[in-house]
Amino acid sequence: MTNKLLEIQNATLTVDGRRLWSELNLTVSPGEFIAVIGSNGSGKTSLLKAILGQLELDSGSILFEDKEITLGHPNIGYIPQQRTLEEANDVLVSDLVRFGLAGHKLGFFLPSLRVRNKVVEALRCADAEEFASRSFGKLSGGEQQRVRIAQAIVGEPKLLLCDEPLSALDMQQQQIISALIKREAKEHQTAVLFVTHDVNPVLDMVDRVLYLANGKFSIGTPDQVLTSEVLSGLYGTPVDVIRNQGRIVVVGATDHDHHLGEVWQ
Repeated sequence: MTNKLLEIQNATLTVDGRRLWSELNLTVSPGEFIAVIGSNGSGKTSLLKAILGQLELDSGSILFEDKEITLGHPNIGYIPQQRTLEEANDVLVSDLVRFGLAGHKLGFFLPSLRVRNKVVEALRCADAEEFASRSFGKLSGGEQQRVRIAQAIVGEPKLLLCDEPLSALDMQQQQIISALIKREAKEHQTAVLFVTHDVNPVLDMVDRVLYLANGKFSIGTPDQVLTSEVLSGLYGTPVDVIRNQGRIVVVGATDHDHHLGEVWQ
């Protein structure tokens, strides 16, 4: 049995006429937690969309469980960027989570006892049971994010794609959400690709880092990638990586008017 859950081979992607990254190679194993880091426009979200089958590569391939990726794969869960979902405001949380299990089915869908039990279990795993009968729009940002996690894991995915799941959350909520995702990964051997601007809240959870910048990339452990030498090479300009009391601060890089020193603070 292969230990490769996801395999990206020699992948190149262009979006709106702009080359985001070239010849990207990445293998993800079951239970592995990988942080995907980079400045705005580096192709982090586009990478997740390519894995989801929503964007077509210029060249290369993406294999999931040794097969070419397909749109809407049931074994891949997805937590999108936190944003206002007006169309979901009046939807009951339990129904919203169920859509993560049966949203791809057409027509009227009457949930079975098995489906209901899965929804209850997903809400429990996300510490969101108490929200089941409430409208999604009535929840706080942190509570909504727990519901998004429940929706993403209700199908018991083998791979969980997280797109900036900590954005717009305070530090306490960031810790709660990070812990929930890590617990899911550990208990079910779910692999996680975790897109973030700030690696610090999840630094102790990360197995490897994929850093995207200027169409290039570096992959390795945090200690291997998050160094002045590596980031200076990616950006083509001097970059300082400072470690202070267990936190990482990156200063000196300017990429598309995006100053990393303002991100990791």
